[in-house]
Amino acid sequence: MTWTQLLVNNEVQRHKTSKKELDKLRAVIGRDLADASLAGASADRRFATAYNAALQGAKMAIACAGYRVVGAGHHRISFDVQARDGESSGPVQ
Repeated sequence: MTWTQLLVNNEVQRHKTSKKELDKLRAVIGRDLADASLAGASADRRFATAYNAALQGAKMAIACAGYRVVGAGHHRISFDVQARDGESSGPVQ
């Protein structure tokens, strides 16, 4: 699905990110990756924490492309747009 289709479907909105927003996301990713490696945590907790780090990374990339995912299905959309072959970056034409 293209950015234009996602906009029409109200699955994303245009978004201008900031250094502050990206720094906060980087901090969450770093914290979650560190927590996911804690030997005392259950395998389920480590997985959930690593998953959140990946989700935040996708959110960061989407923000850098000028969008924010909104509404139901935001996890699926966040990962789907990252999986596309290079189309996920840049402005909508």
